[in-house]
Amino acid sequence: MDVALEAATLLSGRPTNFEINQKSSAVDFATQMDHASEALIVERLLAARPLDGIIGEEGAQRDSQSGITWVIDPLDGTVNYFYGLPGWNVSIAAKNDEGVLVGVVAAPTINSLWTATVGGGAFWNGNPITCNDPVRLDRALLATGFSYSLAKRVGQAEFAKKLIPDVRDIRRAGAAAVDLCHVAMGAVDGYFEIDLKEWDLAAGGLIAREAGAIVSGRNGGAAGEEMVIAAGPALHRELTARIG
Repeated sequence: MDVALEAATLLSGRPTNFEINQKSSAVDFATQMDHASEALIVERLLAARPLDGIIGEEGAQRDSQSGITWVIDPLDGTVNYFYGLPGWNVSIAAKNDEGVLVGVVAAPTINSLWTATVGGGAFWNGNPITCNDPVRLDRALLATGFSYSLAKRVGQAEFAKKLIPDVRDIRRAGAAAVDLCHVAMGAVDGYFEIDLKEWDLAAGGLIAREAGAIVSGRNGGAAGEEMVIAAGPALHRELTARIG
């Protein structure tokens, strides 16, 4: 938790000029602050736990000798950060061979720190949280995001067009970890998005599950780089049937 907060404090000193490097497409990029945050997190974690492994969005990679690997998104919501919009965050999780054990998401622009441990519940700013359940699809406020693949965005837009008449509304916040945490605390009822990577999902997914949500991939399978669905059990069943 302290490392996530330290990285969030670093990022809060947002620069006036950005150094940009393109990743998978022209709309998928990292800044010098993504890299600075990841470097800080890796340094702090390995100073405390030198035998642990690392998986970082910006390229940090280290095999684990302890059985524990840290999954790091040093700046989730880079586009929000670049434009000066709220909701960007630092997402850090620890996992072993059985799954994610600890998750922390720090989002200073919305005064939010979410935490969870496996079997220990989920918390927002120190207060226990639970997802909304039961919720019917026609009363559901849903969150989503769009792929960096321009071709996939066309299909996503068509799907959203068909879904909008059948739900309360759809929100697009721009940061997957926060969307998952919003499911956990009931700020939205459900969330769906395609092409999430492990660092997008690890911490926020644990927080949502510990708050009572089901987090799964397409057709109820394991969550991964296809469609991820997160919601309370009743809504999850409806979303899985509709999206699947």
